[in-house]
Amino acid sequence: MTDIATDATKASKSALRKQQKAVRQQAFDRQNTTAPAALRDHGLGFAGVAAPAWVSAFYPIGDELDPMPLLERLIGEGYGVCLPVMEGKGLPLVFRAWKPGDPLNEVTWGIKEPLASAPVIEPDIVLAALLAYDDRGYRLGYGGGFYDRTIARLKTIKPAVVIGVAYDELRVDAVPHNDYDQPVDWILTPSGPKKCSGR
Repeated sequence: MTDIATDATKASKSALRKQQKAVRQQAFDRQNTTAPAALRDHGLGFAGVAAPAWVSAFYPIGDELDPMPLLERLIGEGYGVCLPVMEGKGLPLVFRAWKPGDPLNEVTWGIKEPLASAPVIEPDIVLAALLAYDDRGYRLGYGGGFYDRTIARLKTIKPAVVIGVAYDELRVDAVPHNDYDQPVDWILTPSGPKKCSGR
């Protein structure tokens, strides 16, 4: 891809990111008391990965859709849970084991991460927050590229299932993307799971 095309995609992503932040805030304001329970009720049976598999989630910040009730259900079903840890700019995420009640460090942007003493895990399912998604599974994150690098690395190790977690309102016709952007396999919204068509 040429530099001009890459710059155009970057500009498109930036504009969409600004738009979708407002959309997500509105969805959060309307649904933050009901949407987490809806995710919990759907569970992850649709992903076809049985316990005792490991699920990586995220500790929600701001107006992100809260996956914690879902995680509590998964733990009750015998799944292991881990959370992502940032190792540095330009590097993939590392996942460390965690369960509700375990201590967390608060790092950049208010993100909470397990302590360095927690075991490193290679998850079988990855839940990822986002600002926009399309039917092919392309997601718009925050611009750091952490999940794209992480998904690309993880899928060389195992057939991990990647699930975007989002409000229904965050769907768009097409998310601008580059060749290195990694589509997710499913989107889980309060209305239910949606299988993505892929590249």
